[in-house]
Amino acid sequence: MSGPGNVECQAVLIPSTALKQLARQLSGDAPRLRVASVPVEVDPLQLVRAGAALFSTAGYFGRPGESEIGGLGVAWRTVAPYGYDRFESLASSLEWMEDPQLRALVGFSFDPDGPHRSEWDGFTSTAAVVPAAAVVSEAGSRRLVVTLPPGRAARELLATLGDLREQPPPSSMQAADHAIESRPAPAEWVEAVRESVEAIGQRAMDKVVLARSVIVRADVAPAPFDLVARLRSVYPGCFAFGWQEADGAFVGATPELLIERQGERVRSQPLAGSAQRGEGEEEDRAFGEALMASKKDRREHAVVVDDIVSKLGPITGQLSAPPLPALLKMANVQHLASEVVGVLDSPRSVIEVAGVLHPTPAVAGVPQAEALAFISKAESIDRGWYSGGIGWTDAGGNGQIAVALRCALVRGDTAHLYAGAGIVAGSRPERELEETRLKFRPLLNLLTEA
Repeated sequence: MSGPGNVECQAVLIPSTALKQLARQLSGDAPRLRVASVPVEVDPLQLVRAGAALFSTAGYFGRPGESEIGGLGVAWRTVAPYGYDRFESLASSLEWMEDPQLRALVGFSFDPDGPHRSEWDGFTSTAAVVPAAAVVSEAGSRRLVVTLPPGRAARELLATLGDLREQPPPSSMQAADHAIESRPAPAEWVEAVRESVEAIGQRAMDKVVLARSVIVRADVAPAPFDLVARLRSVYPGCFAFGWQEADGAFVGATPELLIERQGERVRSQPLAGSAQRGEGEEEDRAFGEALMASKKDRREHAVVVDDIVSKLGPITGQLSAPPLPALLKMANVQHLASEVVGVLDSPRSVIEVAGVLHPTPAVAGVPQAEALAFISKAESIDRGWYSGGIGWTDAGGNGQIAVALRCALVRGDTAHLYAGAGIVAGSRPERELEETRLKFRPLLNLLTEA
């Protein structure tokens, strides 16, 4: 990916007038976190692209036209214990947040006991980070929020922000060569799908999601947040995201909203059932109509929607879900999608509601216990944060958390890509393999285009 270029020729990212205003607001000391903010015209992702190399932790989450946050550094971090109570623990650890300007980036793994393998070093089961500096974009305006822990002077951080420069648009990979490895081998994964179809036929479970990984090694290490910028540009209907921990970064662009909370209103948009896009309008329409008519895909989708409705029902009123799914068309794939909306009966943060829903049948299966046991036995990869969640929350418990799909873990010159497919009665192993290839395509194309 392109580097920063000639710094002397690049414009300053954050105006000095904004930094002076922040310095005045942050003067003195206080026994608690100090928070200051100023309006800016800075793209949240531009901030992260400009400064990620200067901080061990950085993150971005958002969708164009909706809320976006890009953050650098750590003013406050919490890591929840491993286990099934991790969401309640994380939510309670954020109760100190009172300032409405504050935002915390949130991420969690698929497995409640967190990532296990070395490629996921630095990524824990469940984490929340309040950035030291963040650009928050919402309701048509942007602001730079600086947060300092007690005893930390503002001078050093503001000086670093003042040195940031506007970044050119990210260019394509310039690697001369790359190598690709599938884990497990496609034939092994297809055999695991056959075994899962047999187990479903014997009524051991109704659905299971099996994942696999593709590893890309390139001559030149990709810049993770350049990848995020290109994904956001090419897939504007998705939630683009990136989370950097030291030399590792988890990046992607997911179409699936796990949960959104705004006040008492909560919304989820499950996706299940997929088909490719057509070459032309007629072929594309035919693929979409075949997907809508597919009993297998409609059954797979209904299982996910029913599960979300059953989980949200006890904690909400006025819960609604459409009788039929709609087609959600992305750049390279189309899905069956439904929007489930409800009103909370009692105060619960977006993190707590995410804990009620995760894992959905879209990433695990039904019944959940049997599907998770099968996944543990059949999958040979560590999912890490793939098919977990990533997003943000504010001081009021509002926020958005998306299912972490269409993603990769990037560490140096190596990227681990992840994708899965939902297996139900009637699933054809070769077709499920092709579905995972469609889901790999967004990132695989970017990493191997040279």
